[in-house]
Amino acid sequence: MKVGILEILGSPARYPTDLAYRLVMRKQYASVTPQAVSVWCRQLGHETFYAPYYGVGDPGGQFPTDLDIVFIASYTQDSALAYALAKKYGRAGVRTVIGGPHAKAFPVDCLRFFDLAVKECDKRLIADILAGHFDPGSVISSAKPFDDLPTVQERLPEIRKSAFLWSRRRYFMTTVPMLSSMGCPYNCNFCIDWDTPYRLLPLDRLAADLRFLSTELPGVLVGFHDPNFGVKFDQVLDVLEAIPPDSRNPYMIESSLSVLRGPRVKQLRETNCVAVAPGVESWVDYSNKAGVGREAGIEKLERVAEQFRHLHENIPYLQANFIFGLDTDEGDEPIELTKEFMTRTPFAWPALNIPVPYGGTPLYDRLGEEDRILKSMPFSFYYAPYLVMTLKNYDPVTYYEKLIELFEHCCSREMLRQRMNSTTRRTVKIIHWTRTASTRAWINVYRNILRMLRSDREFRRFHEGRSQVLPEFYHHTYEQMLGRYAELISRKDRMPNLEHAVPAPGSDGPLTLILSPGGGEGGVRGHGAFRPR
Repeated sequence: MKVGILEILGSPARYPTDLAYRLVMRKQYASVTPQAVSVWCRQLGHETFYAPYYGVGDPGGQFPTDLDIVFIASYTQDSALAYALAKKYGRAGVRTVIGGPHAKAFPVDCLRFFDLAVKECDKRLIADILAGHFDPGSVISSAKPFDDLPTVQERLPEIRKSAFLWSRRRYFMTTVPMLSSMGCPYNCNFCIDWDTPYRLLPLDRLAADLRFLSTELPGVLVGFHDPNFGVKFDQVLDVLEAIPPDSRNPYMIESSLSVLRGPRVKQLRETNCVAVAPGVESWVDYSNKAGVGREAGIEKLERVAEQFRHLHENIPYLQANFIFGLDTDEGDEPIELTKEFMTRTPFAWPALNIPVPYGGTPLYDRLGEEDRILKSMPFSFYYAPYLVMTLKNYDPVTYYEKLIELFEHCCSREMLRQRMNSTTRRTVKIIHWTRTASTRAWINVYRNILRMLRSDREFRRFHEGRSQVLPEFYHHTYEQMLGRYAELISRKDRMPNLEHAVPAPGSDGPLTLILSPGGGEGGVRGHGAFRPR
């Protein structure tokens, strides 16, 4: 059987600066689990074709024309392209299966276009899918999380495809995706991992992967996709420290400030950690993740900035993750505190995010109950710069004014100068310049949305939740996102089905969640370190 595995990392690039970012950075966002699915299919004796699509080239031209089945992993913001490709392949008689964050968040909507939607998976479930054991129109899942993954050596063909130039040459940003753990001990209401229990994956496999990388791919960057790296810090660092110091690959992680304390930061430096992305999120909420107890406001900023300065003394590249627009945000204080943080820590890139209600999260459930989700907004706009919900303490015009103020401060010439002066590393300078240029281009999109909110009454009524008519701006942007594939998705098809819950076996609902007796974690993570969320 001919099997295609496509991971969609972004829609087609629309701006020259966006193209540069995708070529340098987005290409390296490929996830572990789609690569594992490719390995499993190959091990099961099938002719397997794996491809990551990061916004360059033709997403529908990645595979032979005579596939039997295609697996597509997608984020919610890229769901339009996933749906269009499902139609394309479906018309050619190819079975279509979707996994990843979007399938986990909105599986019912996925079945409008795909034969199967997978929430969690493992090798046994993949074998059952390939054997045709599930009827079209089913949401399927493994009964428990997977216990292990293929090794880096087994995934090497996929890694070369995703991380190397022309599958042959590595370059300065070549990154090998890895996992040492799954789940998270925190239950942030916006995160799709909020109810996934933390667990370590086998440490002997981690040790074998690190040894292989140190000899076969020396110096290549390792990207740990753990939702919260190092929760069991000593056990994981013992494995990293077992690699001889001169042979340790550089690596980057996403973790909580509560984990990154005291002598642990020095251990990260000594094991060659080169990038860390802690989640600050808010100056009021989620303080347990930041390890600051009940402190909020300026007191929280003081402690968080000091911890980032300590990290900067040991780690070359830092990113701080923020969400602006939470129900606890009010007035000018969140903006002024975030700008002050940027000024105090120019070495830390501020990833500024808009709250997004992903299906299955407590945030989604609460906003649904309060009728605050824009019901006709296509899922492709479930990411910045688009607002898909009404906010508690900001009208849309004020909100976008404040967002633009934050981004303008972030991307000012003075901030770029300070970032460049904060490091002597050429790679870090390139990343700072690339991210600044890309963000400056996106500021124009924010400004255009603000202009329409001020001048177009119907556009403003839509974002205030007083109209369900999707503005023409979003139809036009949707079609731009899809390019040549826009004709495959009608205006009616763009309207989302916001149903998330799937009836259990034996219920009266129209769909059934089929549990396989195997074990597994389906698709790809909700977001990885250094990814836009």
